[in-house]
Amino acid sequence: MTENTTPNQINIEISEEMSEGAYANLAIITHSHAEFVFDFVNVMPGTPKSKVKSRIIMTPFHAKRFMKAIVENVQKFEAVNGTIQDLSAVEIPFNFGGPTGQA
Repeated sequence: MTENTTPNQINIEISEEMSEGAYANLAIITHSHAEFVFDFVNVMPGTPKSKVKSRIIMTPFHAKRFMKAIVENVQKFEAVNGTIQDLSAVEIPFNFGGPTGQA
């Protein structure tokens, strides 16, 4: 341990490529008795097929910690920026901006 680190401090590095991130507007969550799988997808209007941009696998313990961290951060965000509109209150058209299908 160096003089500048405390016992609870973790030194984390991120590559330039990873720091750009990947946009996702859909998360698919599945689980087994041993793990949670989070697939993050970018669904684009009018595109018939979307690819998983990132997959994160966690233990149930860490998934619950992740859930609590998200709740805490959303609460902090809303305290500063106002309530985020719930998706159930927003009407999203089935064509999601793409071409209208015909039967």
